[in-house]
Amino acid sequence: MIRTDLAVERREMCRGGDPPGVRMERSDNGGCVTTVIEILNEAGAEAIQKPVGKYITLETDGFPDSSSLSDGRLDALCDALEQLLPREGHILAVGLGNTDITPDALGPECASQIIATRHLPEEMKKELGLPGLRTVSVLTPGVAGKTGIESTEIIASVVQRVKPAAVLTVDALAARSVSRLAKTVQLCDTGIQPGSGVGNSRKAVDEKTLGVPVIAVGVPTVVDAASLAHDVLGAYEDCADAPCEYAEMMVTPRDTDVITASAARFIALAVNCVLQKELTREEIAALM
Repeated sequence: MIRTDLAVERREMCRGGDPPGVRMERSDNGGCVTTVIEILNEAGAEAIQKPVGKYITLETDGFPDSSSLSDGRLDALCDALEQLLPREGHILAVGLGNTDITPDALGPECASQIIATRHLPEEMKKELGLPGLRTVSVLTPGVAGKTGIESTEIIASVVQRVKPAAVLTVDALAARSVSRLAKTVQLCDTGIQPGSGVGNSRKAVDEKTLGVPVIAVGVPTVVDAASLAHDVLGAYEDCADAPCEYAEMMVTPRDTDVITASAARFIALAVNCVLQKELTREEIAALM
């Protein structure tokens, strides 16, 4: 079985064009290629092996630093976020992952740079000249192996307490193709099942479990060895034929620490730009 969290790769594995119940559109703005896949019904969900919903994939040559604020890649990510996030209301941003494992640290690194405002009194916002700051809270629940508590349980408890309009999760993903590692951002409105791409599935973080819409953002940072062999060499017609230890071995780029840091800052910058429209991009970059 080929492991991938990316809807665009699942679509590529379907032969003969879009299967019934799946609609795809692709555009190129020069800075990145944007692919929108809509899974319309259960037939489409079965064909793509992803839940019904909208998936937006941005493919680029890499992630710009904060000095590239006019880069089309940032505009594309902001546009994609605006399509999925509610225009008003409190947003709970959640960084999923393990800070002790570099390719899995994307979520916590990103969360640490998202501007939290829920704790600011309205009087303080007015004194700062920013009465329109949107309410945002940030959570990094850790992983069950360190806390003994499932991430979904922690998030659900916080959601019950702070009552956000939506939850935005950020997490590292797995890809099938090496060419998409650290060069792809996937956004969707179906939530996420942490660990599914590396064979360690946990309880889903989605609207069904939390009771509010869940928007998920992720970047692929790993590929399993069997999928890698299939992608590069065509060594196995079906990855199920690969030795079992291949499927358990995860491969990540040599400079994964730099990639994770730049991807986390890029996503956080876009999230802050979309949520805090009273601040300029330069002001947001300075606050991060």
